[in-house]
Amino acid sequence: MSTAAARQAESSNSKPLWRDAELEAAEAMGRLMEFWGFRRHMGRIWTVLYLSPEPMTTLGLSETLQLSSSAVSLSLAELVRWGAVRKTWRRGERKDFYEAETSVWKLLRRVYERRELSLIREANEAFTEAQQRLDDAWPRLTQGESRRVDYMRKRLSRLSALSRAGERLVGLLVAGQMIHPAELQEAEEREK
Repeated sequence: MSTAAARQAESSNSKPLWRDAELEAAEAMGRLMEFWGFRRHMGRIWTVLYLSPEPMTTLGLSETLQLSSSAVSLSLAELVRWGAVRKTWRRGERKDFYEAETSVWKLLRRVYERRELSLIREANEAFTEAQQRLDDAWPRLTQGESRRVDYMRKRLSRLSALSRAGERLVGLLVAGQMIHPAELQEAEEREK
C-alpha cells in the first residue's frame, strides 16, 4: 500500500476532528445531570443528541459514547419519559431515531414540576403530620416532655413555613414569573 493510500485509510478510520469537543461537552453535562440526581449517561446522551444536526439511532449513540446498546436504550427510555428526547422516524427506515428537546427551559420546568414541587409538597405534608402527632401527644406529656415538644412544634412550624415559601418560589419559577429568594428568609424570620 502506498503512503498516500495508507494516510487515506488512516484518516477514514479515525474519528472526526470535532468528536473530542462533543465528548467533552457530553461529559460535562453528564456530571451536571448526575449532580441533579439523574444518571450520568442520560446527560451524555442528551448532549450528543442536542449537538447533532440529525436524529441518531441507538447504535449511533452507542458507538459515539462507547456504551452498550442496553445502557443507551434504558437511558433513552427515561429521557423520553422526561420529555428530554423524542423518538422520530425516517421514511423507508425501520430503525428508531432520536432527537433532543432543544428548549432547555422546557426541560428545567418539567423537572421542577415533576420532581422538586412534588418533593417540597411531600415534605410539607410530613411536617404537618409530625405537628399533628405532637398535638395528639400533648395531653399525655410530662412537664419536661412538654417543654421539648413545644420547642419541636416551633421548629416544625418554621420548616412548614419554609416549605410553603419554597413551593411558592418553585411555582413562580415554573410559571416563568419573577421570584424573590428573600421570601425564604422572610418566611423563616416570621416563624421565630
